[in-house]
Amino acid sequence: MNCPFCGNPDSRVLDSRPSDEGSVIRRRRECPACKRRFTTYERAQVEPLLVIKRSGRKETFDPNKLLRGLSLAARKRPIDPEVLQEFAFGFEDTVKEMEITSEEIGLRSLAFLKELDPVAYIRFASVYREFDSLENFIEEVRKLDCKPGKGKKAQKTEEETPDLADEAKLGTV
Repeated sequence: MNCPFCGNPDSRVLDSRPSDEGSVIRRRRECPACKRRFTTYERAQVEPLLVIKRSGRKETFDPNKLLRGLSLAARKRPIDPEVLQEFAFGFEDTVKEMEITSEEIGLRSLAFLKELDPVAYIRFASVYREFDSLENFIEEVRKLDCKPGKGKKAQKTEEETPDLADEAKLGTV
């Protein structure tokens, strides 16, 4: 470490101690040339998670942006906002690589919402998957509705399942 007073490239550490709950190390140093003392702080530099967008452009991961999308999907649903906040702000900790595609973020978010609330899942999926027709939307609802182990709904056969496209046209759905 160069001395800030005389520029000497050498300094002697007199004292080291943790600061800010252990995230920073404070070092008291002395320059052997001018004998002046100064303090330095050492902290880990964490590289930010980069998101690779569909266009190929890269941007820094923003948990607020993810939280905004999750909150819109969960609007007026019985979902604790803290659960969404924990997922969004803890998301970066679950990623092992330094880069992730926006598609992977969307898929992980869909899986999270699918377990949390089916309506929020469908809302998020409709934006994320860019449904371009009513049939695509209905097919996604059908997939969600006919999961194995969901009681009577899972046991219905194709003949017993009403055609949701026809019902949607009639306005009964």
